Amino acid sequence: MTVTDRASEERLQADLRGAGLRVTAPRLSVLRVVAEHPHAGADEIASAVRERLGSVSTQAVYGVLHALTDAGLLRRVDTGSRAAARYELQSHDNHHHMLCRECGRLEDVPCGVGNAPCLIPEHNHGFEIEVAEVLFRGVCSQCRAAAS
Repeated sequence: MTVTDRASEERLQADLRGAGLRVTAPRLSVLRVVAEHPHAGADEIASAVRERLGSVSTQAVYGVLHALTDAGLLRRVDTGSRAAARYELQSHDNHHHMLCRECGRLEDVPCGVGNAPCLIPEHNHGFEIEVAEVLFRGVCSQCRAAAS
């Protein structure tokens, strides 16, 4: 998916401004890369940003990822200790993820309920529950076929 399919340049700039962030080349580039490569890891994003902008440190890209996540423009998907976190544009559509434990493939899974939170714990311990994130783990069809 290209950034023009997902969000126009003007929309990305408006999103940054709306989140109270300055529009900078690294921030725009990170948003473009994540729009074009959903579920990419930080190192993959950093490499793609460097291809577009030239010399940008990995630490600078990590800083941009954190700022965009904190601002609600990106969603960080924690896939566990073996695999690094992945990033996607924050769509606020309340979807979950499915992770192949063999190849690391990560796919979106629509929420079964449709509105947040999808799950309500038996005991909320006084919390007002806003969202539930679910990560399904298993083996994808390609990895199962390759093992046969």
